[in-house]
Amino acid sequence: MEPASLISNLQQVLITKREDGNSISSCSSTVDESAVKDCSRAVVLVTNGDGIKSPGLTSLVQALLREPRFHVHVCAPQSDKSVSGHSMTVQETLTACSAEIGGATAYEVSGTPADCVSLALSGALFSWSKPVLVICGINKGSSYGLNMFHSGAVAGAREALLCGVPALCVSMNWKEDVSCDNDFKDAVNVCLPIIHAAIRDIEKGIFPKSCLVNIEIPSSPLKNKGFKVSRQSLRRPALIWQAVSATKHPSIGHFMSNQQSLGFKLAQLGRDASAVGAVRCLNSDQKNQEIESVGVAGKLSSQKTVKKYFRLKFQEMEQGKADEDLDFKAVENGFVAITPHSLSSYSLPGVQTWILNWINFHFPENILLSS
Repeated sequence: MEPASLISNLQQVLITKREDGNSISSCSSTVDESAVKDCSRAVVLVTNGDGIKSPGLTSLVQALLREPRFHVHVCAPQSDKSVSGHSMTVQETLTACSAEIGGATAYEVSGTPADCVSLALSGALFSWSKPVLVICGINKGSSYGLNMFHSGAVAGAREALLCGVPALCVSMNWKEDVSCDNDFKDAVNVCLPIIHAAIRDIEKGIFPKSCLVNIEIPSSPLKNKGFKVSRQSLRRPALIWQAVSATKHPSIGHFMSNQQSLGFKLAQLGRDASAVGAVRCLNSDQKNQEIESVGVAGKLSSQKTVKKYFRLKFQEMEQGKADEDLDFKAVENGFVAITPHSLSSYSLPGVQTWILNWINFHFPENILLSS
């Protein structure tokens, strides 16, 4: 027989504890639901060859961010590295600076596309271990044929493949005086269905792990004739080296004239070994002699240093008759060329067949357009 006041106090304490317990349980449930929802989103890594400020990358990232099922991360070069190939930076320090691209977790890196992908997948930059898919693009200009060996974008996708992550490389066949930045938005609409299908099948575990898919979109994306699974061609542009001089290129002259006053401040150009070499030469007692001609300069005294300047240009060459199922031919004919690549030549035929069946399954309206 306890006093009524004591019983009342005990009842109030029990009610309070029950309410607190329900509150904690509700909060825990909310956190768990949020975590499950976040875990259910597919992590996608985006990079490119043209640099983080390129309109192609921006258009793609913005479109992916509008998809609630994607968790988008960006790690891209801070400048144009479109023809850097698979070069990587060693014995030098890279910088990774946060960037703002519509709410994505983004970094710009002072390296190549291969550097960006390698760094992103290492776990040193992002908190996650590996994304579901790596997308390189949308790149300005084609990477078909033998261009893929020069392409920094294809190298980024290849680096992902080396790390065990499936990758897509997406490029648009840019044409001067014809194409415009708004075309990238149309190109995004063309490639998004392929991205969705790839992620679905990767999550199901049925997408080939040893597959890199190179997607080439024609210069008029919305006028494309459909998807066409193609084979890599041997097409390559002509590489033209042109001799230039400081008088023809004032920027070079300005660079050279300021060396004496800048002194070793030019070490800020760190990554450019030729610039560092120029500093050392100009801070010595040697006399520099500019040679504009591409011919042999002749015998010079040991007190003179020959310095020549060249600039590389890519020039497309006319192609003769070619098979219709080659990558460049498909793009020229208005198709979206889908070319699978593999790290092993032995597995390529099987990958080619799988991608053909995969495209025909997901996009049956294009079944007659695939080769």
